[in-house]
Amino acid sequence: MVLELDELASGIARRGASGASGGPSAPVASAAGSSPVAEKKEKEKKEKVAKEKPTWGEPGKGKEKKEKAKTKVVEEEIVQTPHGEKKDMTRAMAQAYNPKAVESAWDAWWEKRSFFTPDAKAVQGSCESKRFVMVIPPPNVTGKLHLGHTLTGAIEDALTRWHRMCGNATLWLPGVDHAGIATQSVVERRLLKEEKLTRHDLGREAFLKRVWEWKEMNAGHIKKQLQRIAASVDWTRERFTMDDRCARAVEEAFIRFHDQGLIYRDNRLVNWCPYLRTALSDLEVDHEDIAGKTLVSIPGFDDKVEVGVLCEFKYMIKGTKDALTVATTRLETMLGDTAVAVHPEDERYKAFHGKEIEHPFFPDRKMVVIADTMVDKEFGTGCVKITPAHDHNDFKCGVRHGLKQINVFSEDGNINELGGEFKGQHRFKARTTVEEALKKKGLWVGKKSHSMRLGFCSRSKDIIEPYLKPQWWMNCQDLADRSVKAVRNGELKILPEFHHQTWYHWLENIQEWCISRQLWWGHRIPAYKVVKPEQKEEKWYTGRSKEEAAAKAAKDLGQKVEVEQDEDVLDTWFSSGLFPFSVFGWPDTENNDDFKAFFPTSLLETGHDILFFWVARMVMMSLGLTGKLPFHTVYLHAMVRDAHGRKMSKSLGNVIDPLEVIDGIDLENLHKKLYEGNLPDKEIEKAKKGQAQDYPDGIPECGADALRFGLLAYTLQGRNVNLDINRVVGYRQFCNKVWQATRFGLLYFGDDFTFPGALRPDLPLAWEDRWIISRLSFCAQKTNESMEKYEFANATTATYSFFLYELCDVYLELLKPRFHGETTDENVLKDRDVARQVLYICLDWSMRLMHPLLPYLTEELYQRLPPSPTKCESITIAPFPVGVHAWRNEALEKEMEVTSEIAKQFRSQKTSLGFNPGARPEAYIRHTEEDSRVQIEKLKSQISRMAAVGAIQVLKAGAADPHGTMRDVVNEKCLIYTKVEGLDLSGEKAKLQKKVTSAQKMVESYKQKMSVEGYEEKVPANVREQNSQKMQASQKELEELQRALQSLEQAMNGK
Repeated sequence: MVLELDELASGIARRGASGASGGPSAPVASAAGSSPVAEKKEKEKKEKVAKEKPTWGEPGKGKEKKEKAKTKVVEEEIVQTPHGEKKDMTRAMAQAYNPKAVESAWDAWWEKRSFFTPDAKAVQGSCESKRFVMVIPPPNVTGKLHLGHTLTGAIEDALTRWHRMCGNATLWLPGVDHAGIATQSVVERRLLKEEKLTRHDLGREAFLKRVWEWKEMNAGHIKKQLQRIAASVDWTRERFTMDDRCARAVEEAFIRFHDQGLIYRDNRLVNWCPYLRTALSDLEVDHEDIAGKTLVSIPGFDDKVEVGVLCEFKYMIKGTKDALTVATTRLETMLGDTAVAVHPEDERYKAFHGKEIEHPFFPDRKMVVIADTMVDKEFGTGCVKITPAHDHNDFKCGVRHGLKQINVFSEDGNINELGGEFKGQHRFKARTTVEEALKKKGLWVGKKSHSMRLGFCSRSKDIIEPYLKPQWWMNCQDLADRSVKAVRNGELKILPEFHHQTWYHWLENIQEWCISRQLWWGHRIPAYKVVKPEQKEEKWYTGRSKEEAAAKAAKDLGQKVEVEQDEDVLDTWFSSGLFPFSVFGWPDTENNDDFKAFFPTSLLETGHDILFFWVARMVMMSLGLTGKLPFHTVYLHAMVRDAHGRKMSKSLGNVIDPLEVIDGIDLENLHKKLYEGNLPDKEIEKAKKGQAQDYPDGIPECGADALRFGLLAYTLQGRNVNLDINRVVGYRQFCNKVWQATRFGLLYFGDDFTFPGALRPDLPLAWEDRWIISRLSFCAQKTNESMEKYEFANATTATYSFFLYELCDVYLELLKPRFHGETTDENVLKDRDVARQVLYICLDWSMRLMHPLLPYLTEELYQRLPPSPTKCESITIAPFPVGVHAWRNEALEKEMEVTSEIAKQFRSQKTSLGFNPGARPEAYIRHTEEDSRVQIEKLKSQISRMAAVGAIQVLKAGAADPHGTMRDVVNEKCLIYTKVEGLDLSGEKAKLQKKVTSAQKMVESYKQKMSVEGYEEKVPANVREQNSQKMQASQKELEELQRALQSLEQAMNGK
C-alpha cells in the first residue's frame, strides 16, 4: 500500500482484517520487555488473529484480497547494478516494497569494499573483549542448504553483524565439508541411477574425478545460498576440508597422535554397512525400534527381510542326549558361534560348565559351555550363544574367555568361505536356509515375535552388522577428561546450560574412536605397511610421504623396505575436528598472521544434535594439538522441524531450499525439484503428496530478510523449532511496513535537511518527542541485552514492537499536525526542525538496531537517510546504538499508557459503531480522579490524533452525559463519549447488551462465591479482601455498562 497522510494508523489498525491478513504474528518473545502500549496492541492483534486466521494459500482468497485493495501495486523494474558497484540511491523510492530489488547488489558491494575482511596484523594483540572470531559449521558438500542451515546462518550472521557494529575486530570464516560417506554415497547412487555403473566399474581415480566435479557444482550453489541470505563471511578466507591447507593439518594431526600412542591399529568390531562396504560412526547409524515381526526392504537384496523375531534352536552336548536351547534375533550368525554362555550361579546349568558342544554344521569346531555374569538368568532359557566376531557383547565375552573369533561374513554381506555349505549366500538368504537346515537336523525349536532395536545405515538404509576388521583407532580418554574439566571449571561455556549433562554423559563414558573408513573419497590415511620383506605381523609406519615412512621403517627394522599406503580414508569428523585451527594454517604457525590474530576463536554456534560428534571432538583435538581450547563459548540452537513437528525429510517433501522461500516457487516446480535427487519413485510420490498438503499454492516470495527475521523469532522454542512457512510470509508484511513507514517519514525531511550528528540536551522537545526517544533508548537497551544473551527472539520482539507499535502507530501519527500546512511562523518552523531531528534519530537507530536481523532492507533505507556528520559509508560498519539513560522517562511513558488506552477505546468504538475511517466525530472523556483529568486535559490533542476523533472535551466528574453521544468504558475510573448523530446503532446495542449480560454473570459469580457457608471462617483474609475488591470493580463496571446501554438507547431515541 502507499501511505497517504491519514492512512498509516488506520491501515495498521486494520492489518489483521484487510489486505495484510496473513501478516506477521508478532515475535513470540514477550520477555524482551516491550512497552505496555506495545503489549496492549499485541493483545488486541492476537485477539483479531484468533478470529481471522491468515488465509494465505486458501483457494480464492488471493483474488478476494486483490478486489478489496484500494491501490493496485505494480512491481517496478529492478535496475541492474554492475557487480560490486554501489546501488544508485538517487533514484526515487519504489512505491511498493520489492525484496528482489531491495536485496540486489548489496552483497557484492559489501564484499568488494572488504567490510567483512579484517586485517590480521591489526587484530593481533587485541583483547578478547574487542574481537569476535567464529568459523562456520561447514555444511556438507553433498547438496544444497536447507532451512536448518539457514537458521544457523541467520543466528551467526546476526551475531557477527552486531559485534562488527559494536566496534569489535570481527571475522566469520566460511567453508564446506567434504562429508566422506555422505558425498560418496550420493555420487554412487547417481552413477547407478543414471549410468548403471558402480564405483568399482570406474576405478578409484575416475570415480574421484566424478566426486570432485560434484563438489565444485554444489560448493558453488552453497556459496550462492549463503550470499543470498546476506551471510557476512570473509570469502577471501574460504576453506574446504580437503584443500591443501586442511589436508596438511589432517596429515600432521594423524602423525602426531600416532607418535604419542593415541592412534593405533587393532582388529575390533565396527559398525559395518555391507552395501557401502565401509565402517560407520555412531552418527551414521539410524536406530529404529521394531515392535515385533516385521518385513523390511534393504538395498542389494530382492526379498523382504524378516526382523523382530526371536529364533530358538538347540545345541547338543557332545557325547550325550542333553541339549541347551539358545535364542537369537540374527540366526545366520550362529555359523560363527564358538560357545554357549550361562550364568555361573544358574543352578540349572552348573553341571554343564566346561562341557563341549557340537556345532550342527561344523562338528570339528571346538565349542564349550562357559560361565559368565553377562547372562541374564531370567531372559529366555538362560543360555546365550556366543559369536565373538559378530556381536559387541559377545566380542568382549570372547576376549575374557579366550574364544576364537570366526568372521563368517564377507565385506559385501554375503557368507564367506568360513560359512561352510552356506558360502556365497546373502546373509539374509542364509537366515532362512539355516532355519531349514536346523529343522532337518531336528534342532529347530521355533520362533516368536520379539521387540528389538535395529540399526540402519543412514545413507544406504542397509542393516548394520557388527563386523570384525582391522581398523585405525584413537584413544580419547585423556583428552575427554580435559574437555570435561574445561566445562566444570568454567573455562569453556556451553549455552544453554542444560546441555552440560549431555557433555558429561558422552565424555565421561567415551569409547575408543574408530577413525578409518573403507571409502575412496576423503583424506587418505598417512600410514604405510611394510610389504617387502614380508613380515610375520603387520608393520605400519606413518609419514608425510612414502619416502619418510619407508625411512622410518628401515631405521626400525634395520633393512631396506618397500611400503604401501593404506587404501582407507579418515572419518570425516577427524578433519572436521581440526577445523577451528586448520583453517588458519596450523601446524605452520610461524610467521602466520592469521593464526596469531584469530586463534583461538571466540564462539562456536551450531545445532545441539552434534554436540558430541563435532563440538567435543574439536575441543579434544585442539587441546591435544595446540594446548588451547578452540573457542571459549559454545551456543547450541534448536533443530528446525516442519509446522507439524516432523523431522525434515526428503521423502516427506518438507526439506525446503531457502532460495525457494526467498524467491518463491509454485507447486509444480517444487515437485520437479524432487526428481533432481536420488529419491526412489515411490518416495517421490509420497513427497509430492506432502508438498501438496503443506504448500497447495506453492511458496510465495518472502525475501531473505523476512526469512531470517522469521527464523530468529522462533529461537525461544527450546530443543526444536516447528517452522511454519506461512508465518515467514507474515514477516514479509512487516518488511513492507518498515519500507512504507520510512518512505512516509522521509517526506518530512525535504531536500535540504542535514542531521547535526546528535540531539542537543537543550533541544525544546515536545511531549511525544520525549516519549519516543525514551522508548527508543529502552529498545536499544533490550536489543543489546538480547544479543549478549543469545536471545534472538527477544531482539526481534524489541525492534518489531518499537517500530510497528510505537514509531508507526503512535509517533508518526502525532507528527502529522506539527507538519500540517504552510507557515512562516518561526516557532512552528523551529518545532518542525526539532521533530525532524527526533524522527531522524528514530529512523537511523531503528535501521541500525534491526540491521543484524534485516541486513538488506536496513542498508537500503539507511542509505536513503539524509546526510549527517556521523553517517557511515555502510550500515554494516555503523555503530550499534546503546541506551541513553538521560532519555529515559518512565513517568512520561505512564502518561502514554493512559493516553494510548483511551485512544484505543475510541478507535474500537468508532469501528464497532460503523463510522467511516475518515470521520472525526466530537468526543468527550470523563475521569473520576482529578490528577488524571488534568493530565488528560493536557494531552487531549494527542489523544484526538491517536484516536482519529475530532475535538475532545474533558468533562468534570459530576457533569451530565453529553447529548447525542454513545458512552463506552475504558476502565472503572474512565468513560468516553462519541457523538453518534445519524448512525444506525442497533448492532452496537446488541453488542452492549451482551457485555452487560457478561458483567452481570461476573458479579453474580462473586456473590455466590462470597456467600457460601463458612466463607468467612475458611477463606484467608487476604483472599477475601481480593475477592471483595474484584467484586466492587465488577459491580462498578456493570453499572457503567448499564449506563452506557441507557445512553445508547437515549441516543437512538434522539435524546
